[in-house]
Amino acid sequence: MLTGLACAVPIYAQNPLQTHELSRRALSVPMTVLETKQQLGEFAAGRSLFNQMWVIAPSGDDDIDGLGPLYNSISCLACHAGNGRGRAPDGPNEKIRAMLVRLSIPGDNPFHNEPHPVYGGQLQELAVPGVSAEGRAEIHYQHSTLTLSEGEKVNLRKPSIQLINPGYGEFDEVLISARIGPALVGMGLIEVIDKQDILSWQDPDDESADGISGRVNWIKDEVTQTRQIGRFGYKANIVSLDRQIANAFHEDLGLTSALFPDENCSAIQHDCQNTVSGGDPELTSAQLHDVNFYLQFLAVPAPRNQDNPDVIQGRVIFEEAACNSCHRPQIRTQTNATPKAFANRLIAPYSDFLLHDMGEDLADHRPDNGATGTEWRTAPLWGIGLAENIGDKVGYLHDGRARTLLEAILWHGGEAQQSRESVISMPKADRDALLQFLKSL
Repeated sequence: MLTGLACAVPIYAQNPLQTHELSRRALSVPMTVLETKQQLGEFAAGRSLFNQMWVIAPSGDDDIDGLGPLYNSISCLACHAGNGRGRAPDGPNEKIRAMLVRLSIPGDNPFHNEPHPVYGGQLQELAVPGVSAEGRAEIHYQHSTLTLSEGEKVNLRKPSIQLINPGYGEFDEVLISARIGPALVGMGLIEVIDKQDILSWQDPDDESADGISGRVNWIKDEVTQTRQIGRFGYKANIVSLDRQIANAFHEDLGLTSALFPDENCSAIQHDCQNTVSGGDPELTSAQLHDVNFYLQFLAVPAPRNQDNPDVIQGRVIFEEAACNSCHRPQIRTQTNATPKAFANRLIAPYSDFLLHDMGEDLADHRPDNGATGTEWRTAPLWGIGLAENIGDKVGYLHDGRARTLLEAILWHGGEAQQSRESVISMPKADRDALLQFLKSL
């Protein structure tokens, strides 16, 4: 596997789908395959909509109204500043800004969730005038200290969520899971990864006896009515980029679209149902196309400092600790991918896009569209080393509990327990080299 890691660098270094930008704009640069005025215009239009502060209907501009009636944010940018990662609040007195809270009720199926009958599938903390917000989530932490080899100490914080100020009656028994906004680069490439590569890495029964038993999350595509591989979301529960985008507009901003034509109001939220609409739908097909185009063609950061001895050593340690068993360095796109510029590319997302049991410490105990409460999709690592270049304060893992890459590693359990223990026990110099390698991605 070391050979595969090593050759990923020269292959990717000349890739026209990448950027060498290191500033706060590092995750906002268009791929150089966009050459025509029309292409660049579509990219700019999508960027404008992504950054747009949406307003309540009716307004003087029908193109940007329809916010709410229930929502969490007024723009995509608010949760994905610079297209980068969100973060969790540092305590109960800090409001959620780049994070959301999923809701469901307990059921008998360990793989599928049932939305709360009143509050739906996501808590909405904001509402338009005349409509009650659904409530507020407070984040509390239990702190602990973990001692690593050579006496290095790391403070870890485990979050718990308390729902307060219910707007439509008590929450009663409800399953809760927090999500910070993920970085958004590479999403167009993820969509065209050759599914045979993903399928070839499945080992649900751990027949290889290596402790790794990843599996595909098969999702029914509502558009084609066919079974597709889930590629997007922390639980790999969304199959396409346009559906991921439309779902975010619907749940986070309260904007309807052709894919989500109904307002996000439950049956008893009468004031919510009776508000003025911003259009039918509020997010037009053309607008959805432009945002899709923008995210599809965001350039992926090129790996950096690949000749640095610490980075080279860290790459070796990454393999020795078996991190590459799930965070696979190379994967190929489809030979017939659309657009053609994406076809038959060897890319380096550092993920297998499979679900893995990550253990009790990371479990949210909430089934989610094919994934159990302990399963999470392997997070892509490309661009992760620039996270702190983009945002002053960022979080790692699905709920932002980790404030550093080392903290994120130390929360790994389940199928990744052996890798975690390796990091804990290795010499500090090796651990530091591993982190330098991750920061080079």
